[in-house]
Amino acid sequence: MLAERVDHALGLSGCCPARTRESTVLSVVSLLITEGGGSNAPDFSVQRSALQQRSKNMKRALAFVFLVCASACSLYAQAGNTTAVDTTVCAVLANPKSFNGKIVRIQGTVVAGFDQFIIKGENCGQPVNAIWLSYPPGTKGKAGPIALLQLQAAHNFAGKLPAVTRTPVTLDRDKEFKRFDSLLAQPHKKGGGMCLGCFQNAVSATLTGRLDGVADAALQRNAAGKIVGLGGFGNMNAYPERLVLQSVTDVTAKPEDYSTSDVITRHDPKPSNNSNNNSNSPACSAVSICEASRSTGSATSNGAITSGNLASAPGPVAAVQRATAAMGSDPGALTAQRDAAVYGKPGEKNGVNVAFGTPNEVQPSEDTRSAQDSPDGVLYNCTFNMEQMKGELPEALLHVGQEIYDLRTATANEILPLNTLENNAWVVTVAVAVRDGMRSFTLPGGYLFYTAKWPAAEHESKMEAALSSFLSNEEMLSK
Repeated sequence: MLAERVDHALGLSGCCPARTRESTVLSVVSLLITEGGGSNAPDFSVQRSALQQRSKNMKRALAFVFLVCASACSLYAQAGNTTAVDTTVCAVLANPKSFNGKIVRIQGTVVAGFDQFIIKGENCGQPVNAIWLSYPPGTKGKAGPIALLQLQAAHNFAGKLPAVTRTPVTLDRDKEFKRFDSLLAQPHKKGGGMCLGCFQNAVSATLTGRLDGVADAALQRNAAGKIVGLGGFGNMNAYPERLVLQSVTDVTAKPEDYSTSDVITRHDPKPSNNSNNNSNSPACSAVSICEASRSTGSATSNGAITSGNLASAPGPVAAVQRATAAMGSDPGALTAQRDAAVYGKPGEKNGVNVAFGTPNEVQPSEDTRSAQDSPDGVLYNCTFNMEQMKGELPEALLHVGQEIYDLRTATANEILPLNTLENNAWVVTVAVAVRDGMRSFTLPGGYLFYTAKWPAAEHESKMEAALSSFLSNEEMLSK
């Protein structure tokens, strides 16, 4: 009875859920009983002062509970406003800006690869048929790309940087998430040759999180060719949409099919890792880029983006530059030298930053202008996950180097689709690997890109078909 009277007096009916009102009212009743406790025997000498004190205590209690309930109702209302919107990958891709800032729930297939961490979209008819996936800052998850290039406005950025406010997301790190993260981080170990960024599983799941979207992820350039708009999210800022994960359910492993490439490459030597690599390895040529796999220098795995491009990686970058310089002067060697040169010389602040870690989280600095200058007003922040590489850092550095070269040398009217950028980078990567003694090269998802067992006359056609299929079906890119 007392609970009902307090409930009515506070006006809780219709504000908070029944369970919230019930717990609040019971707290009031408990407080009042405590305040009114003591002997049942009347003491007429102190009755008036006791009643006055009890009245004051009741007023204080009611005022306190009113504030508590108001806060509870406000929080409940906010939670109601962030109810997830059920949608599909294709619906988001069709109009990403309309979903910007919303909490969405999407069922889809997630894949991690060399420079991708995406939710696939099937037959969506877009240039990029996938949503980039990121964990909130501080997650410390294992899954994600093993290399990532992100563009950031330098201090001397020529464009206007829009003010961006994003609601923080808290990830539910429950058993489902841990299983999801673990399945995606499991490397593919069978087969031989080089398999760069190859993971054993894709994962089907229902994902809930904050959707960040822009109308156009293409880099914007002014009449002089300078970048004045940084596009969207993910690798090379090329994805118009990003889902910042809040929770994941319905996790099901979908093993990638490496069976064909495993059989063909099973006797081919794999890249040597840092601990046992040497220039006499079957996978290394006489003038070898394998030196870079041993020269890890002061590289760390903290994932921090550093200022000064070689401050965190003097060993591997310098070793790649020395190795490519010794290749000669044929077109393939010149391309490799050019891509290695984008990282600059030790101590040179040329706008290209190298760091090591797992690049799967939202970077707090991504929407801000850096204090660091750059020749073209843009910072090219490269992160490499050494824990997922097996002597493949040289190829990874040159792959990203090719992407940086293409982005920096594009003209004012030249629009480079992600498909073209990735195609160019993979061609350079496999060429360097084969030149360095690898007898086969497999792309993530089991696409055999090269094997010395193919007839020489068929190399070009088979490689072109494999790369086209990979870009379309694994990286979800249209021409």
